[in-house]
Amino acid sequence: MEDELRIVAANTADPADLDAIFGDRGNGCRCRCQRYRLERGETFAGTPVEERAMRLVEQTGAGEPDASTTTGLVAYLGETPIGWVAVAPRSEHQGLVREFTVPWKGRDEDRADASVWAITCLFVRAGHRRSGVSRALAAAAVGFARAQGARAVEAYPITTTAVIDEELHVGTVPTFEAAGLTEVSHPTKRRKVLRADFA
Repeated sequence: MEDELRIVAANTADPADLDAIFGDRGNGCRCRCQRYRLERGETFAGTPVEERAMRLVEQTGAGEPDASTTTGLVAYLGETPIGWVAVAPRSEHQGLVREFTVPWKGRDEDRADASVWAITCLFVRAGHRRSGVSRALAAAAVGFARAQGARAVEAYPITTTAVIDEELHVGTVPTFEAAGLTEVSHPTKRRKVLRADFA
């Protein structure tokens, strides 16, 4: 029987599973989903990758099944961890809040509104891509945000896959459309804002 895909809250995953998903090289390994979570004045160059990995574990509560909050979901194929999606209140992403173009250009939004959640990263391990895992993660993230009381959830995908690896981690337009999000703005040539409102 083929292994089944299952998606769980990241706090129920082992920290080693996050390491396995991001691997030991490439942009995903270096970022550890901290691009939009660095504080003002912090940089990747000044924040060692080990620190970023530790922050991700703290943010997710990985290894703590009783944690009251988490910042993402983990996909498994059987017992093998193969994917990650970041989903949390938009206001928790300091880098995103400070951006002036994506997602804010042309929109009148309260940047401190914690009831609007954001899906900021989709990452699938090499060897498991283009198999529907990203779409399953996106759909699960939408459901998770809604279950946690979000009144809306947003994503900021690229409009083309002909870009470098790190940009693709924000997901693609069809991935989020399949999860029920619709376009609300197109702030740059290659980025859109897609959203689902729950109330």
